[in-house]
Amino acid sequence: MTSDAAVWAEAILAAHVAVILFNVFGLIVVPLGAVRGWRFVHIAWWLVLHVVLLAAVAVQALASRACILTLWQRDLAGSTAIQTPLIKSWVEQLIYWKLPIWIFAALYTTVFVYAVALLWLVPLRRAR
Repeated sequence: MTSDAAVWAEAILAAHVAVILFNVFGLIVVPLGAVRGWRFVHIAWWLVLHVVLLAAVAVQALASRACILTLWQRDLAGSTAIQTPLIKSWVEQLIYWKLPIWIFAALYTTVFVYAVALLWLVPLRRAR
């Protein structure tokens, strides 16, 4: 039987993956869409949300803290993380790298600066 905490841990992992995919998607699609003339890459709320999420990740890494979603998931998973299904373990290996925090801080800060540059290079427009 699955505990409520384990269900919440799975939901947080899914949300974490969704945030990562959104951030990576934005880093690739915004410059590509600007060149190709795609209108949605100019929508202000979408671009601002992208930069805010990247800023949150960079600030946490610069503060030598793990992502809040990582901490919540780990706390909720507790002993249920011992018997991890195969797909879940693959996802966790893909998003949880065993590197020093300073590497993440440098990487996330660089990505954040890139996203801010995209905000400057890709003009904002209001959604209609």
